Amino acid sequence: MKYKFNHKSLSFEKAEKTLVQRLKIVLSHTTSAIVFAVIVVVVWDIFFESPKEKQLKRELEENNRTIEDLEQRLNLLANILKDFEEKDKQLYRAVFETNPSNNKRLQSQLDQYFSARNNIEDDKLSQLQLKADMLTILSQEQLKSYQELYALALKKDSLATTIPAICPVKNLTILSGFGSRYHPIYKILKRHTGVDLAGKKGTPVYATADGVVSDEMDGYSGYGILVLINHGNGYKTLYAHLSKKNVRHGQKVKRGEVIGYIGNTGLSVSPHLHYEVIKDGEKVNPIHYFFGDLSPEEYQAILEQAAHVNRALS
Repeated sequence: MKYKFNHKSLSFEKAEKTLVQRLKIVLSHTTSAIVFAVIVVVVWDIFFESPKEKQLKRELEENNRTIEDLEQRLNLLANILKDFEEKDKQLYRAVFETNPSNNKRLQSQLDQYFSARNNIEDDKLSQLQLKADMLTILSQEQLKSYQELYALALKKDSLATTIPAICPVKNLTILSGFGSRYHPIYKILKRHTGVDLAGKKGTPVYATADGVVSDEMDGYSGYGILVLINHGNGYKTLYAHLSKKNVRHGQKVKRGEVIGYIGNTGLSVSPHLHYEVIKDGEKVNPIHYFFGDLSPEEYQAILEQAAHVNRALS
């Protein structure tokens, strides 16, 4: 309470405030209260979190952990799938001697697509979804490949009998190996597309795998009397310079069956058997297909014997 001195009455009286003064006081107090409230809100916002913010923060952290876990699982799945593909290519298909699956080409296409999408400002979850889609497609292709291999496994026994695996003559002796050899007539180095095996005239010649005797004779000039067997699965074997055939065209033969006898027909300088293995249209080294008859030591000795560059007999 304030008082003021009244000079007329020579006494102190209560000082009455004007309306303007009262308004100024109210405005001053209100302004102070607002400023204080703003300061409190700002400080609270900086140093303290609301329950809603705490909840959102917890949800964000949980989502980040879920995304990291999903990324780890997808990377693990990608590595497992890659291992399956390598085994498919390097092991399983090698066992069954079949062409590799086309997963590598598909993988390359998907990688390019995935790389292109990475350049787009997608969120992490969208990128993981894309990677999951890619792995799903690859896993489906790999499943198809394994289904094919399973079908081949069911036919494994029959497949094994159609792969050349024994020597076409007994008491194997290599006279001339596969590769560049001196031609017995032309006296120049030429590609020798098979191996020359020693044997007296009339020595039995055996089929090295199951198959059907072919009547294909084009391109075999100078081979004399010959037998060509189609084994299927891309394999053929040829037995040349025979003295006599023991089979006819279209006849089915079994591994180990006598198909002819060693002779000296065609462009040949002495009795012997010229033997070839043809895989997918390409003539390959027959030495690698004698594994069914030879021990490791005998096989190594035959390899060294066949490696000498000498004169072929045909």
